[in-house]
Amino acid sequence: MSSFHLTIVCPDGCLFDGDAQFIKLRTTEGDVGILPNHISYTAAIGMGECEVQTEEQRRLAACIGGIVSVADNEVSVISTTFEWKEDIDADRARASLQRAENALAGDDLSGPERQVYEARKRRALVRIGVAEKTV
Repeated sequence: MSSFHLTIVCPDGCLFDGDAQFIKLRTTEGDVGILPNHISYTAAIGMGECEVQTEEQRRLAACIGGIVSVADNEVSVISTTFEWKEDIDADRARASLQRAENALAGDDLSGPERQVYEARKRRALVRIGVAEKTV
């Protein structure tokens, strides 16, 4: 099967640099799947699950924010947060979800504070969803 070169980087460094057969991730406009020889494409990354298929394995990750770019059979993912399934601390994510839900249950939050806690809740839900998904 044909492949493309995939690079995934985040502030923690380079998390993947090699050949892939498929990548699916959530952009701000919805999910996108990229196969070899995809047309040139650039999009902002949203908050969701990322799936990477190589010849050897299928891996899942939580991918939050950033940009994806496709050109000349090379795909670059520059993400604000990218965590492979096996690196996610599900208990920590559940605790973060609980803290966010507790804060959102109160009536004393300003609009910007509410947005911060809603984003924390969404990030925790993404991490939990990826951590609990069977591959």
